[in-house]
Amino acid sequence: MTAYAEKNTAITGVGMSEVSRGATKSALALTVDAAMAAIRDAGLTRAEIDGIATWPGEQANASGFSAVGCAALQDALRLKVGWYAGGGEAPGQYGAVFNAVGAITAGLCRNVLIFRTMYEATARKTAFANSLLKSGERQSGPFAWYAPYYTYAASLQQALFFNLYVHKSGIRPEQVAQVPINQRRNAGLNPNAVYRTPITLEDYLASPLIATPLRLYDCDVPCDGAVAIIVSRMDVARTLRNPPVRIEAIGSSMQYRNSWTQLDALDTQAQPKVAEMMWSRTDLKPADVDIAQLYDGFTYHTLNWLENFGFCERYGAKDFIEGGRRIALEGELPVNTGGGALSGGRLHAYGAVHEACSQLWGRGGTRQVKGDPQVCATSTAGGPLAGAMLLVRD
Repeated sequence: MTAYAEKNTAITGVGMSEVSRGATKSALALTVDAAMAAIRDAGLTRAEIDGIATWPGEQANASGFSAVGCAALQDALRLKVGWYAGGGEAPGQYGAVFNAVGAITAGLCRNVLIFRTMYEATARKTAFANSLLKSGERQSGPFAWYAPYYTYAASLQQALFFNLYVHKSGIRPEQVAQVPINQRRNAGLNPNAVYRTPITLEDYLASPLIATPLRLYDCDVPCDGAVAIIVSRMDVARTLRNPPVRIEAIGSSMQYRNSWTQLDALDTQAQPKVAEMMWSRTDLKPADVDIAQLYDGFTYHTLNWLENFGFCERYGAKDFIEGGRRIALEGELPVNTGGGALSGGRLHAYGAVHEACSQLWGRGGTRQVKGDPQVCATSTAGGPLAGAMLLVRD
């Protein structure tokens, strides 16, 4: 196997702030909490952090989508770094991780603090949140393609793709329901989760339709919170407190049109080539994966990743999740063990990385997957934002 750059890096610490539907702290204060927790978890000091990265960087537009950037956190922590990066033109949330891998390989840094902060719960009460565009305003760039169809929110956009998937796969609502039901059950065991009350199939089917076929429980939960992870060079990682969680393989291939509106194979979310790239960089196979933290901005994304990672055949997710047994904590492939974004809160893929490391380090508490899990597949969204990582405990 070729020695790809990511194999010389590992996650050495993770941290999470309080996660809520209405923070009592500022977005920056939540970010500092998460960052300091991650630094302490790795057994490092602030002086040993020599890189910092985030995605997509600060967006001062009152949406809460990305309220904190590298400059603000660097100043708050008084970090002296040799490298930093933030920007939206990357393979989604994992773009910050992939950039850090490159920077470490280039010898620019040894320990990179990576973070993602969401402040949408507060923003939706005071301005707007989780909107692609605002009614009445002139649109430009990629959003101009949405405006004539009034697709102001991601749920309207993704519902169009989900409709195509439903048509081709034949999946039924009671099968789709197994994803949010399972994740709410897992969230009930996660003290950091926003929603912890169990839901039933009847609850799911009775929930409001947001945009056919997406129901309320198919949509992630806007929240206020921050997650931070430390990615270190492997020789450094092996001297630190935690067993390194190796970044075994990454996938970021965009061999499709880089446009949500002109995306090829809409019902696959442009994920197959991303997964193919990831699997080409490791000798491991889908059968070797112990747990999966799969992007769930909508349940549709989780269904896509189950298929596109190769855990089941194309359009076979409906059978794979039937009854919820396979994806449960005690199942053959536990999925989104902390409740995911559907119940834990929309921490935009970094909540998934935090949960992956928690499970691989045996910190899951009552939701800890039995059998000493060592390999976790994780993913970001779809389309131009699709990304994948395979994490392995050293």
